[in-house]
Amino acid sequence: MDTLPETLLSTIQNFKVYDGLPSNVTHPFAASAETSCGILQDIIQASDQLANSLNQYLQADLTNTKLVSLLRQQASLSRSLHLSDLNIQQTLHAFKQRSKSSYGEDIPQDRAALVDWCVTRCEAWGKLVGMETFKDQVGEGIISFVFGGKVLVVDLELSIDRADPSNSKILVSKVKTSYAISTPDATTMDGSLSLDAFLKDTFQSFFKEVQKSDEHRDPVKAAKLGSIILDHFRYLVMLDRLAERKEDGGVRWFVDVDQLCTVVEAFAKSEAEAVALSMFTESTERPPLDIFLLRAHTLPLPYLKSPSLSFLIHLSPLAYLSLLRSSAKPPATSATLPNFDIPLHQLRASLATSSKGATIATLTLSPPIESHIFPASMSIPTLTARPTFSLVPGGSDLEHVFPQLADLPATALDPANNELSGRNVWLLDFTEGGKYPGIVMSQSRMREIELVINPLSSMEPINTVGMMSFGTGSWVDLLINPSSLVSPERYVAIFRSMSSLHPPLQLRLTAPEEPGFVLHKVPVNSMKEVWGVLEVVREQCWINEILSGCEWHPEGLHLSQEQYEEQESEVTEADLNAVLSGSLTPRKIPVNVFVPSYNSTPDPIFDNPDLGDMAPKVRHTAIVMTSPERPPISGLVEICVSFDETKPRGINVELNGAMGVDLRPDMLEEICQRGGTLSLSGRIWAKAHESLQ
Repeated sequence: MDTLPETLLSTIQNFKVYDGLPSNVTHPFAASAETSCGILQDIIQASDQLANSLNQYLQADLTNTKLVSLLRQQASLSRSLHLSDLNIQQTLHAFKQRSKSSYGEDIPQDRAALVDWCVTRCEAWGKLVGMETFKDQVGEGIISFVFGGKVLVVDLELSIDRADPSNSKILVSKVKTSYAISTPDATTMDGSLSLDAFLKDTFQSFFKEVQKSDEHRDPVKAAKLGSIILDHFRYLVMLDRLAERKEDGGVRWFVDVDQLCTVVEAFAKSEAEAVALSMFTESTERPPLDIFLLRAHTLPLPYLKSPSLSFLIHLSPLAYLSLLRSSAKPPATSATLPNFDIPLHQLRASLATSSKGATIATLTLSPPIESHIFPASMSIPTLTARPTFSLVPGGSDLEHVFPQLADLPATALDPANNELSGRNVWLLDFTEGGKYPGIVMSQSRMREIELVINPLSSMEPINTVGMMSFGTGSWVDLLINPSSLVSPERYVAIFRSMSSLHPPLQLRLTAPEEPGFVLHKVPVNSMKEVWGVLEVVREQCWINEILSGCEWHPEGLHLSQEQYEEQESEVTEADLNAVLSGSLTPRKIPVNVFVPSYNSTPDPIFDNPDLGDMAPKVRHTAIVMTSPERPPISGLVEICVSFDETKPRGINVELNGAMGVDLRPDMLEEICQRGGTLSLSGRIWAKAHESLQ
């Protein structure tokens, strides 16, 4: 099949491989953007070849019937062979997808053999990632492992309790990392204590799971924990290969994370103190975590999900209140770490096991990538509006550039494939390595992310359209109705008060005329770019959380039984009298919901020659709700809730209308902070009727 010449049909059929080009990858911040970009380049090249071939056929003499017959026969045979080849490729692809399913670890049923099995698993992990692995029996009940790379050395010490031969126990007593420094005296450097603790917890989680009783042990979960250990080792081996390089290597590939953690944690502590002081509370040492996440530059959590740095971007009100109620008495305040109403150790323990209700981004170094879809590093503060530093203005002076490879010929860096070449890219991963689907983003916010990492893209006069979304409607459709093929103009939902404070709210959401995308990863080169990207994502997460607070349905596609009974019910004389007297309690309060779109792209460069004025202005995310005034007053009540990190709670509420209603803005902001943004119209209605009594 390799020597079979290509034909017009086979050239087209080569691109009909099952899921060869994902239809949802339409932007460079998708997980498979590099693969899709390569396939698109092949399609363009094949289109040129097809055009040239068809032009050649124009010159052929097709009056010879024998030649035409032979061409038809040859085309039929070639098509059959290529269709057979396509069927084989699809079958192999299906088997490969099936082989990715995990049936769990093959844990021995004999408890006496469990310890030895755990020891062999440690040996297998080291050898699978290409590290030199040495095992040593140190003493009675102590087994030591040494996993050695070119620069990195990991010492693992296991403690074994064989007091009960039928139920032996194994624990991780110590993990220590060190780095070999290329000097004449061949010295070593101690590794990170945080990395040591992270690896120790990772190994111990696996051993704890496999040593559970047969009723509670989960082989599939154990297999996932084992694959996590392998992923961590592969990442460290990749860093080890980079540190081995003579031109641009060194231990900086390992120690840079700890140096960065010191900088961002100190800055987070300064921002936490600024948040506490601005709230005018009695306790200025522990600000609420949810307000901090709205106003500050996220919370850095080193070594949370991987041997790198993670950032907590958003925490849903439900997740925050659950953590707050389950938190014990806060420990003593830390002099180096930020202090919140939820202890950091409890927060880390919760997020390490489950990320439900939390949005986390992880800064990680990718394997070598051949694609050139990502721009080179550039920093032009006059052209970027983000990041902003309203809490701690001195943060604008902080800058940390991540380690980069020198501009040298490509070198094989990945231990899994010595022939692979390319360059490594620092990425902000929002999927936790593919475990989660990503974040739904509007087109304007995706454009703003592009401006953060590539400010010069704002100078392109032809780039007014930017990324396009084919075959999809509004970004709201991706958020609340992703599986539907219909893009409705409006959505409806019913919001009921748990305390019956007000009648149900008939919410009517108008979908913005703006396409959406799913954000997976963003290439970054410095900490300022990270902060700028996370600012944009933070606002999108805030509006996504508000809209996800109700169960929305496309308007007009179905009628519930309750709505049908309301339409069929008759109006009584008492209802008419209540209308005339202004005391009628409506069955539902109609509320129109609208999310304004914004465009942060500056004017073209030729319209504004002053580079200092070219930076796009930051336009914050907002949601607008309108409802009728209380009878007999005519008109509408308009509520605009916008994201504003300069406010004490990170939220700004503007109320227009609502004659005679006295509501403090801070109370409305607290309601929004606790997840009650869509209930504001009902609370204002209840306050207006309370003033009439």
